[in-house]
Amino acid sequence: GILTMVLAVFLFSSCDIIAKWLGQYAYPPAELVFFRYLFGIIPVTLLIWKTGINSIKTKRPGLHSLRAILIASALGLLFWSIQLMPLAEVVAIAFVAPLFVTALSVPLLKEIVGIRRWCAVIVGFIGALIILQPGTDAFRVEAFLVIASALIFSFAMILTRHMSSTETTTAIFTYTTLGACLLAIPFLELDWRVPDTNHLWLLVLLGILGGSAAILIIISYRSAPAAIVSPFEYTGLIWSASAGWIVWSEKPGPMVWLGALIIITSSIYITRRETRTV
Repeated sequence: GILTMVLAVFLFSSCDIIAKWLGQYAYPPAELVFFRYLFGIIPVTLLIWKTGINSIKTKRPGLHSLRAILIASALGLLFWSIQLMPLAEVVAIAFVAPLFVTALSVPLLKEIVGIRRWCAVIVGFIGALIILQPGTDAFRVEAFLVIASALIFSFAMILTRHMSSTETTTAIFTYTTLGACLLAIPFLELDWRVPDTNHLWLLVLLGILGGSAAILIIISYRSAPAAIVSPFEYTGLIWSASAGWIVWSEKPGPMVWLGALIIITSSIYITRRETRTV
């Protein structure tokens, strides 16, 4: 389970690196989302082949459509922010998503969150403020794109929890992939860059790696308890910081590292408390 999680995060980080690289060549975020899910159909097709066609039967097409809208929007905002900000900083801020999930699970899922987890959520958001440094010269307005992405993604995760009682994992991934791909098409008319021949393989790789990583996440959580594997999601900061430094000479400041450490610690604590509660 741990090895699968580390591999999945590495693949997701690779997608972020590809998105930032292609952003240098003026590929708009919506186009990257389109190719991410267009070629993401390849691993999804293999998943359907393994689980059987009956695994994609559904009686809740509306919820699948809503999830596709949320996921496509979150990824589009993330790709946009990656093009504007240092990679490690984006990834560090995006770690607030689990904090949003915990906070929103109370009004949306009627879950009970104890005082300890609420304190961890508050501490985690303080960590985000440390990274953002509002009111200083280090503050970036573009960071709101990352926060918006994390918030929308958290809604998608809560919706996934709600759907998982009746929908198979294969169905959820299949309809999200198809839906997100179709949703990106209208935006291509607003801003489209004809892909260069030497960039096509990166666009194909973006979809295959992203789709494969999502499947590996499922395998990881099925292979080991969440409290054990979830901390390894944060290895993404290592990959993003390394790539940012080597490829783009980005060097995150001490406040980014401090804030990331606080967010990660809070998120891990929340996961362990939720596991105990369950």
